[in-house]
Amino acid sequence: MISIVIPVYNAARYITQTLACVFDQTHSDWELILVDDCSTDDSVNVIRTFIDERNGNDRTRLIVLDEETGGTAAKARNAGIAAAKGRYIAFLDADDLWDKDKLHLQRTFMEMKQAAFTFTSYEFADEAAAGTGKIVRAPKELTYDKALSRTVIFTSTVMLDKEMIPAQLLTMPDIESEDTAMWWQLLRNGIRAYGLDRVLTVYRRPAKSLSSNKWTAVKRIWGLYRHEGLSFPKALCSFFGWAVRATLRRI
Repeated sequence: MISIVIPVYNAARYITQTLACVFDQTHSDWELILVDDCSTDDSVNVIRTFIDERNGNDRTRLIVLDEETGGTAAKARNAGIAAAKGRYIAFLDADDLWDKDKLHLQRTFMEMKQAAFTFTSYEFADEAAAGTGKIVRAPKELTYDKALSRTVIFTSTVMLDKEMIPAQLLTMPDIESEDTAMWWQLLRNGIRAYGLDRVLTVYRRPAKSLSSNKWTAVKRIWGLYRHEGLSFPKALCSFFGWAVRATLRRI
């Protein structure tokens, strides 16, 4: 079974589309774990209404955190990981979308590769989830050193095999860009990431999203290097590679 983890914070505007893409998957052996991080909009009611309408209560759990996590999704995602009953964990952000064959194709790919960690290609989209034609292609394999200079692993494309990964590595650090920090944590410990070069995810980017703020992105990546304890020369070299690739990816 695949456990799908979705952190939710003020996502009422988009969450119905995201839930629909899960319920419409051709792979049917999944459970959905939504973790609401003290939303102040109508997210929780929208979720409950959708689940009731699709008769999904038997395969969906909604966890509502008692207090807001303070700006990162780490605690929400970790709560979802801890609650997961499936062998596989797939991550999906509350405003992103999957191709209907995403879970089927990626699980088949993992079994073929005997992989613990996989990710796919994805396409940038506007606020209405219309594709922009800008596609990030997943490389065949990714090691730790290569990953430091290319944030090519997008959270909503990732699938992990819990049986092949030590439990202590399946926790996101409570820092900004906690997802990337976790990918590096896995890679640093010898778990190789395999890329499936199929565009199976739509990455919705509202105009004022955190990831669209370039200066914020620069501070976040440098903060990750500090978290990793990289030497200044290695951090600088990795940062230069990241900056070049990030620029090319967005033009």
